[in-house]
Amino acid sequence: MQKSRSLAFAFVAPALLVLAAILGWPLVSAVLLSLQDVRTIGSQGQWVGFTNYSTVISNPMFWTSVGMSIVWVVANAALQTVLALMAALTLNQNFPGVKIARTWIILTWIVPTVVVVIIWRWLFSTSGGMINPLMMQTGIVSRPVGFFSTPWTAMATLIFINSWRWFPFIALMMLAGLTRIPADLYEAARIDGANGWKRFTRITWPLLAPTLGVLTVVGTLLSFNVFDIIWLLTAGGPAGGTRTLPVMIYETAFKGYKLSEAATISVLATMLLMAFALVATRWLAKEGDSR
Repeated sequence: MQKSRSLAFAFVAPALLVLAAILGWPLVSAVLLSLQDVRTIGSQGQWVGFTNYSTVISNPMFWTSVGMSIVWVVANAALQTVLALMAALTLNQNFPGVKIARTWIILTWIVPTVVVVIIWRWLFSTSGGMINPLMMQTGIVSRPVGFFSTPWTAMATLIFINSWRWFPFIALMMLAGLTRIPADLYEAARIDGANGWKRFTRITWPLLAPTLGVLTVVGTLLSFNVFDIIWLLTAGGPAGGTRTLPVMIYETAFKGYKLSEAATISVLATMLLMAFALVATRWLAKEGDSR
């Protein structure tokens, strides 16, 4: 047994070393940069210790961006989970064309971000877009809505677009979890007289919970780091209403020419994500042991 473990570790060790170098070196470089005073890439800086950390933590804009990031992550997680669960439950049924639907649902995920941005910017445009005329014709609104004109509408619109793009991927992961649930359980529940809701709450949801837990952790980490859609559509505006931490890091480094402060924000964001991942993985492990 000991020889087998040693042999397995010997085979895995090179990959682990490469992964540690790829992940570790940028993180160490960011920490070292955060302890200096560097304005632009390539310029010389001097050691300032934890001055950048005190500057960032005392900046109200940092805490506002933290709050925006939390709103962004929670709202995306909720909407994506609901959409993905509905799609997965539908695709788990046996109906004509289900194989084609399972294949093509991933289309929105593989479309390049720039294409997604161009499509939705046109759809939500107040001049020539399709969403406002449809809403006005159906009586939902009486005049065009500026989806990117106010902080809360811009954030809500970005959450919808990002969820639209990512929920198919999560749906496929959920579908994989649903296919592992034995069909005999559903058949026995039908014989016992359980309706659809009871079958969902007593069989589907409990057995799918481990998959949902893992997807929640992974989805949270991915959503937190989304930058491209936010920057291309609103650039953190209007009035900073969509300025999440990744957007603030970019602005600080490449618009404010404060590379060390941007590295400091990156380190703090990494610590926040690591703390969340540690707590979440421990909670998942405890839930798994209880089952």
